[in-house]
Amino acid sequence: MFEGLAEKLQGTFKKLRGKGKLTEKDINDALREVRFALLEADVSLPVVKEFINSIRERSMGAEVLESITPAQQVIKIVNEELTALMGDKRSDVVFNSSGVTVFLIVGLQGGGKTTTAGKLALHYKKQGKHPLLVAADIYRPAAVQQLEVLAKQIDVPFFALEGETPVTIAVEAVEYSRSHGQDLVIIDTAGRLHVDEELMEELQEMKDAVAPQEIFLIVDSMIGQDAVNIAKTFHEELGLTGVILTKLDGDTRGGAALSVRKVTGCPIKFVGSGEKLDALDPFYPDRMSARILGMGDVLSLIEKAQANVDQEKAKELERKLRTQEFTLDDFLDQIKQVRSMGPLEELLGMIPGLGGAKQLRKIQDEVDEKDFVYLEAIINSMTLEERNNPNIIKSSRRKRIALGSGRSVQDVNKLLKSFEQSRKLFKQLSEMGTGKGSRKLKSMKFPFM
Repeated sequence: MFEGLAEKLQGTFKKLRGKGKLTEKDINDALREVRFALLEADVSLPVVKEFINSIRERSMGAEVLESITPAQQVIKIVNEELTALMGDKRSDVVFNSSGVTVFLIVGLQGGGKTTTAGKLALHYKKQGKHPLLVAADIYRPAAVQQLEVLAKQIDVPFFALEGETPVTIAVEAVEYSRSHGQDLVIIDTAGRLHVDEELMEELQEMKDAVAPQEIFLIVDSMIGQDAVNIAKTFHEELGLTGVILTKLDGDTRGGAALSVRKVTGCPIKFVGSGEKLDALDPFYPDRMSARILGMGDVLSLIEKAQANVDQEKAKELERKLRTQEFTLDDFLDQIKQVRSMGPLEELLGMIPGLGGAKQLRKIQDEVDEKDFVYLEAIINSMTLEERNNPNIIKSSRRKRIALGSGRSVQDVNKLLKSFEQSRKLFKQLSEMGTGKGSRKLKSMKFPFM
């Protein structure tokens, strides 16, 4: 989402780093480029003006101009101000400590309300909650059926009533949850093509009837500044508790994410970055700011790894690495686990030093997501003996494997070379504790890169 903005900001700060000492003119020139970059990213003009003025005021002080590393000080200030612009810190979701928690999902048509309701249910199911998905959108054709299908996909209870009003459905759903052991009720409400009085009255009546702990506005980040205006209107009418931005994986300039918190005062609590039901992440302003500025996001990377990596398999893999029993089946399993963490581009953007937009694009040119599919096909074309002992794979076997996987012999050779590099890498890592492998590790090239 922030690729264009990130590239421009990182380019601006790269120029500053090239200067040993900064003058007021240097800072003003840099801030002018930052201003253009933000406006081009569709951040609202009042927000940009306040943001730039705040950075200028802090950057013109002696702390920066007389610093040994003035460029780093300016980048630090921009990082802090960008984080503050998006809300300083993660806004926690509120739960009812002594009963059923109710989430009310609101928004316009086409923003992704129904899908997001399913994503929230899956997100909290993984955390040990017992969600109930409620179909209170009785107007949009197939809205009820869509939510029911999503509920079945993630194995979550579903609630709907024919011939009843949305308010009645919501009230009955909360009562149902109390008698059936559900502690989280997620209500998918009706949307409109635009904000209207009838919609707001119905939502207000529903709010009064079920007293939700959270009222989430689902906003399509693709619509730019309109997203901010919609959020402002809903917040004034309903008193939103949070915004969920969808379609952050699309071709959008990111201005909504940078503006909505400042303009509405309503925090962004989640972001959706894909069609899959597990593509929903809590929003951390500080982590997003770091990624925009090319500083990486190690904490999110660790959390993704913890959520997707099988701990028992990890322990078994550690044992195999130490005893040099690492096979091609283990290699394939590791590739699958990494792919389950999300798109490669997203993961690389979280690694400090690789977050630069140009650097990321260079790596993406060298590493295609399809390569992993081809690797899997090649390994699956091998016999069990070959996967356990790749050293026996000579010329005739390589030709057979290439034919069976639909790839070339060169591709098979590349895979086997990458596997051997991985084994050497893991061996070096295992020796790091003894100090034997530190010098060798520095000179190694990582597989696939």
